[in-house]
Amino acid sequence: METIVFDIGETLVRDDRHWASWADWLGVPPHTVSALVGAAVAQGRDGTDALRILRPGMDVGEAYHARAAAGRGEHLDERDLYPDVRPALAELRALGLRVVVAGDRTARAGELLRALDLPADLVVTSEEWGVTKPDREFFARVLEVSGAAPDATLYVGDHPADDLFPAKSSGLRAAHIRRGPYGHWWAEHPDVLETADWHIGALTELPGLLGGTARRRTALGRSGGIAPPDNPTTSPEESAPREETTSPEESAPREETTSPGEPAPPEESTPPEQVRA
Repeated sequence: METIVFDIGETLVRDDRHWASWADWLGVPPHTVSALVGAAVAQGRDGTDALRILRPGMDVGEAYHARAAAGRGEHLDERDLYPDVRPALAELRALGLRVVVAGDRTARAGELLRALDLPADLVVTSEEWGVTKPDREFFARVLEVSGAAPDATLYVGDHPADDLFPAKSSGLRAAHIRRGPYGHWWAEHPDVLETADWHIGALTELPGLLGGTARRRTALGRSGGIAPPDNPTTSPEESAPREETTSPEESAPREETTSPGEPAPPEESTPPEQVRA
């Protein structure tokens, strides 16, 4: 590996205050929003569907700007970081790896994250790029800033449909972290187990797993300068989960799932296909 790229929400940053702030804005108990978000996760839906259930027809984007105008906009500080973020990122850089943070967040969130001075070479958000996951263009941009070949770039995230599957279909390596609602709920799904190159429960596991694969770029340093290839090395058809690699019992999941800690989700479950807020 040469470059490690991290998702933001529920990979580096906890989302509990994010949803609590929406509950406060909408005038409902935080537990209500949390429960509805959990229901959306279990159905493979977008977490913001919870807000639309509470306020049918609400334009979430407009509501976000209304909150900001009222002085109740986005906040993100050290309290929102998972405790393993700084030590893990620092150790990865010490191994000579380039560390990038790139996820589905607002431009404001990007400013707040950069203000935290994380041990990362680059912090960028989807709004700053003008494209969101799971769009292939997002992962094309990831490769541009990676400065490494797709198979030397690892994307780390919690969400199968937003992080794991599109990263792999773009030729990148992928690590699934069992963290947050999506990370826990889908961790034992056959497609997730089959597709991810690594499965982790904490970011601090990465240095030990990747130490032997790290390739120091001493000639150019972590600042980059290596032109990415024109195309990913693996096509979507080659990297996406394929029928012939799973048994009939492990075939494409459907809507019903089991909670983490129980056996792998039954064949009635459906992996998430929506974009998380």
